[in-house]
Amino acid sequence: MSTARNVVLVHGGFVDGSGWQKVYQLLRQDGYNVAVVQNPTLSLDDDAEVTRRVLQRQDGPTVLVGHSYGGAVISEAGTHPAVAALVYIAAFAPDKGESVNSLLAGFPADAPQPPILPPQDGFLFLYREKFAASFAADLPAGQAAFMADSQVPWGVNALGGTISEAAWRMKPSWYLVASDDRMIPPAAQRAMSERAGSTVAEAPASHSIYLSQPTAVAALITQAAAGIRG
Repeated sequence: MSTARNVVLVHGGFVDGSGWQKVYQLLRQDGYNVAVVQNPTLSLDDDAEVTRRVLQRQDGPTVLVGHSYGGAVISEAGTHPAVAALVYIAAFAPDKGESVNSLLAGFPADAPQPPILPPQDGFLFLYREKFAASFAADLPAGQAAFMADSQVPWGVNALGGTISEAAWRMKPSWYLVASDDRMIPPAAQRAMSERAGSTVAEAPASHSIYLSQPTAVAALITQAAAGIRG
């Protein structure tokens, strides 16, 4: 077995890469080289290409990490030769030919539904008043309110983009299930992780698990880095 020393973090929809700061700091303290992708979330193809540019700068085996929609991005970009392992954090893990939209359509009808507003000029937002309960229920009220008011517009093309080859079919993967998630149902997370053959951990957290439980997130990334076959 060998250990990867490089980690690349990919954020999801409605947010930017700054949310990774606590995870970044924990990994840096443990000696990892960490890069944060600022994907524009305009289209899946574009976000995958932005991620590949960051991967191209890595100097050795890399753990590629995605939260939420970032899971679709790493499923597409993770075929890059620098990627030695994938880590999904409460994330979509689509297969070849699938998209975020097709996975959303398969969510249980009785599960909490993401409070997404109708598209405006090709972009999506979450209802401000429902943001905290759905996305960040375990964060301080002020932090959740700031996130609601600083949402990054999510392009509808990003949700409709389909996977050309699913990286998890050729690379080992780890998955952290957020058991109190009200954006991606925990049952759907478990099903996607089982299909991918991921090593699974679980924590009682909201969709913002990367913010509310950075230690659990960093621990799984570290486990993935240490579990790569040389």
